[in-house]
Amino acid sequence: MDLIHKVLNIVLPPITLILLLLFLPSFLVSKFISRIKRSINSEKVAGKVVLITGASSGIGEYLAYEYARRGACLALAARRQERLRAVADKARALGSPDVIVIPTDISKAEDSERFINEAVNHFGKLDHLVNNAGVVQIDMFEDCKQISDFATLTNTNFWGSVYTTHFAIPHLRKSKGRIVGISSIAGWFTVPRMSFYCASKAAITSFYETLRAEFGSDIGITIVTPGVVESEMSQGDFLSKAQIDFVPAESTERCAKAIVDSACRGDRYLTEPSWARMTFLLKVLCPEVLEWLFHMVLVSKSSKKSN
Repeated sequence: MDLIHKVLNIVLPPITLILLLLFLPSFLVSKFISRIKRSINSEKVAGKVVLITGASSGIGEYLAYEYARRGACLALAARRQERLRAVADKARALGSPDVIVIPTDISKAEDSERFINEAVNHFGKLDHLVNNAGVVQIDMFEDCKQISDFATLTNTNFWGSVYTTHFAIPHLRKSKGRIVGISSIAGWFTVPRMSFYCASKAAITSFYETLRAEFGSDIGITIVTPGVVESEMSQGDFLSKAQIDFVPAESTERCAKAIVDSACRGDRYLTEPSWARMTFLLKVLCPEVLEWLFHMVLVSKSSKKSN
């Protein structure tokens, strides 16, 4: 067995590289053509049922507005009922024929099940599930006094998506529907002071990639990795605390439109803004550069505070 691994270690890398050089250009051309075809045959969501978690603010709020403009029926979930009602009223005004509000804490399995059941009982079907709800905490890992305090973050960011997905699967299979999983570039562009947030977003990406292999063509999955987006999470001193105030924030409205466009095209992945994809290449090709850069920023900020 060890001999097999030794042979593979020698033979497989050059063979893989040769195959990439031979087939990558034609593969990229076929992807480009496929994207054009998907854009032409983009899904029309008028009259379809879309469930959105974390819809009371930020990306979730503007996703509700974007789907509403396209005539989709909406079920909106979040913990803040009054804020949800305001979003629902605006969504109706923008063109949604039917909007219901279901106050939900998706970090609880029973709440997630109730949200899915109430929505399906009301509309009779489910076409898109948009798992957007998320929270963030900023702290150096070694400064955490009580690690269990971060359970709220992981329960919302990761387990909330798991719960709602689990209960939605039978309904999405019937409609040949789609899951839109909102992850983050933080899943690969790991930022100091945000270890649990980054880990939870990486988990979401891996979770939905695995489900895509399990579901095949039965249920479509679009994994979204936004960069810094204008929202309640990024307001105030969030960017300076996270030490990423040098990164330009994209408008929430623009990001939401790109997400719905991507979901309707049937894309597998969306990174928004698109230039943020380059950070993934940096991570793969020269991770040491990113680690050094963030360490230097961290040291620089710390020295300024101490002075």
